[in-house]
Amino acid sequence: MRTKTSSLIATTVLALALTACGAADNPPAPPTSKDGAEAATAPAPPTATADAPKSGLPPKPTGKKRTELLEALAVVAPDVVRYEEKAIDASRNQCSGLTSDRAAWLASQRFTYKDVTTDEAIGAAINQVLKDLKFCDV
Repeated sequence: MRTKTSSLIATTVLALALTACGAADNPPAPPTSKDGAEAATAPAPPTATADAPKSGLPPKPTGKKRTELLEALAVVAPDVVRYEEKAIDASRNQCSGLTSDRAAWLASQRFTYKDVTTDEAIGAAINQVLKDLKFCDV
């Protein structure tokens, strides 16, 4: 009895595997309307263009804009600019959290790194700097 059960299970598994392979090779036919004509398919989603931002983050600031950002951050949170690249990256990432109910907390987390600790009060000040500079407006 045990051999027959094992054999039946093996046969069933093999049949299912073969059926699954065949299904991938034969996609379903396109839907048709009542009169037998093929129904229109939904258009493909739009793709990103070269001009559109790809990540929703502002570009890395350079030159004067970078200097302005770092100087403004240094006024409200001198420690965060000790690591300039981290401060720049945290600023860019914080743009996604500026409209959150927890924006100050998010900033406190993003601007805490290595030996720099940022609390929510400083996070709120950093958020204000980003808004005042219009840093996140892309």
